[in-house]
Parts: sequence; structure tokens; C-alpha cells
Amino acid sequence: MKGRVLVAGFSTRHVAQSAFHAGYEVCSVDHFCDQDLSWYTKDRIKFEDLADLPDALDQMSRRHAFDMLVVTSGAEELPSTIPLCGTPRQNVARFLDKLDIQHFFEANRVRVPRLLEEGMFPAMIKPRRGAGGWRNAVVSTAAEQGAWEQLYPGVDYIRQEMITGIPASVCCVADGKRARAIATNEQVLQGKGNASFGFCGSITPFGHPLCGQMMLVAEQIAAASGCIGTIGIDFVVDDEMAHAIEINPRFQGTVDTVEQAMGCNLFQYHVDACAGILPQVSPAKKKVAVRSILFADRDCTINTDLKELKNLIADIPHPGSSFESGQALVSVYGWGETRAAAVALLDKHISTVKQYIR
Repeated sequence: MKGRVLVAGFSTRHVAQSAFHAGYEVCSVDHFCDQDLSWYTKDRIKFEDLADLPDALDQMSRRHAFDMLVVTSGAEELPSTIPLCGTPRQNVARFLDKLDIQHFFEANRVRVPRLLEEGMFPAMIKPRRGAGGWRNAVVSTAAEQGAWEQLYPGVDYIRQEMITGIPASVCCVADGKRARAIATNEQVLQGKGNASFGFCGSITPFGHPLCGQMMLVAEQIAAASGCIGTIGIDFVVDDEMAHAIEINPRFQGTVDTVEQAMGCNLFQYHVDACAGILPQVSPAKKKVAVRSILFADRDCTINTDLKELKNLIADIPHPGSSFESGQALVSVYGWGETRAAAVALLDKHISTVKQYIR
């Protein structure tokens, strides 16, 4: 065992799994505590709301002695006596605010959608804080903007010009001064309803002619950010250029497909980067990997134990778990030599999983 690590945040299974495979003993503080999280962790505490996370973190830290703390979304700024492995709290705050990210991009002359003055449409509205893109929306009139404000009262937001293209990201590791791009990802978004820009999966690697340029720009951004460890840079890419969109100063939801496609371990990359060690070169592609989050299309209960499908899925609910329409059920994988083959296998696996949903 290399050491004992506490992974804390809203969702931690992907990081706990990577840490386990890297040879660490893992404990977790997590909102979901799905069945497969228990396969990779020695101990777990489930919390309901992010307001409960500090108490859960404190409780877990009293149960065990830890060598390091690694945080995911929702826990980036939490104080703890456990040594943090990642971007220091005093440095991470600016990258949790989308207006500050906008100013960072502009100051570093990174191509980014411009901010729009009030009254200019169409506009992409984004809450200044929050992850996953679930409340992002395009508004074309003042009335549509007002409806969004009523849906999310009191939420501070930014208004950007609307950029059309393919949503993508680059996973990097950084040591505070230097960075190495690990993989490019095509992002899969919900594509409908009030959460049409919500993240619901990834395809790695992203097969686009501008990927090489994206990786170079992402390395420059990550190095200039001063962040340490794993960091993700989001882009929107068309046929001619890539616009940087956001910086995620933590493990991203693309961990699974990056590790499967590139044959690497992101947790070990993260720990090494925090010690000042970066890969000399980016890893080479082994295959194409895709992950898609399956959402409930109606209120339902999963009574079958889905662990028999563990080679096809992750974030596995406990038997008897009930879900409301729109809630995330399970992550489903596909893989292959090409994007088309990986997506075809994903579709087959989704059909298999749906047989168990009643």
C-alpha cells in the first residue's frame, strides 16, 4: 500500500477507483455512495447536501489517519488538517468563479467567447459558480432571460456570446509552473430540456484536426494557472478554431474514458504532479473509450443487482434504489478501435442495461 487517501466531494467513485488501482488505501465522503464505490474504499460516509460535507469530512478524519486529501467538485475550498494533494485552497478560488476565469483567459490572451452587454442576444447564460453545465442556457430575448432568472432566483451569472461547435476538453496534469496534456475528450451533453448543456459523458480521444492545437493551448493555460495536479480545460471547437470555455481545477468526469483509452492512471499522475513530476510525453492512444450517463425517463426502481454487469457499467445503484424522472441511473461504457465501434458497443450495452429498469 502506497498510503491512505481520503477522497471528498459530491461524486468520488471515479477518483476512488483510480486511487485504488494505483495502490492506495482509499476512504471516501460522497453524496451517492453507489454500490461500486464500496469495492474501492475501506470506509465511506454519505451526505445529502453540500452543506453537510464539512461535517462528514470531519467525521471521517476522526475515524482514520490519512496521508493525503484529494477533493472533487464541491469540496475544493473546504479546510482540513489532512495534507492536501492538489491546488491549494487560496489559489483555487479564482477558478471556481466563471467571471474570474473569463478575466484570466483575457489577461493571458486566450481565445474565449466575449462577455455581452445587457440587452445583447442571443446569449449563453452561465451561473458564476457550479460544475457540470446543468444550469447553462441560451436565451434569445429578455423574456427568456427573465424566465431563467425566475427558475434560478438569486443566482449570479455571466452572459457570453454564443459559440457553435463541438464541446470538448483537454485533461492535463500540472506542477504549478509546467503542464502536460494527457488526452483530448469529446464531451457528451444532455442536449434537451432545461439541462441541455449538462455533462453526461465523454469520448476519448477526441478525433478532430485541431486536437494538437488544443493540447498546446491547454498546456499553456494549465501552466499559467498555477494549479497543481489534474486540471481540465473545456473548449468549443468548430472547423477553424477552438475557444476556451472553462478551467476545472480538479479531477474531471472524463477520468474513466481517459484511463481506458490512454492506458494510464490519472491518480498516480496527479500525485506525481503534486510532487513536481510530470510525464515526459503524452501517453499514446490504446483504443477509443466512451462513457454515457443513463438518465431515468420516468419514475422507476431498479430491483435487480446490476453488479453482474460490472464490466459494462459504473456508478452502480444498490438493488431497490428508486429514481425520479431525470435522475442519473448509471454510467455505461463502450470501447473499440474507432469512435463508431465504441459508440455502437455503448448502444448495445445501454440496451442491455435498460432491460433491468422497471
